[in-house]
Amino acid sequence: MSATPARPWQEAAAGTRVVVRRRLVPAPPDGPHLTDVLGVVLRVDDDGLTLDTSRGPARIAGADVVLWKPIPPPPERRARRH
Repeated sequence: MSATPARPWQEAAAGTRVVVRRRLVPAPPDGPHLTDVLGVVLRVDDDGLTLDTSRGPARIAGADVVLWKPIPPPPERRARRH
């Protein structure tokens, strides 16, 4: 049986579409302490991940990653009806 890596987010491959749940640092006093980031992995290194999101590149520190998982590509848009 293999052990779970200390930093499982490092398994994310460049080009994979993922959702990452991360801690908000500093957390807002009256708001959520976690948020989700959806995007395509651009880079993974010892310090974290860089995702290409709809708002541009987002850097996520590895220490802030709570969980991550690959997700399928977005559905294709339907043609407009006339």
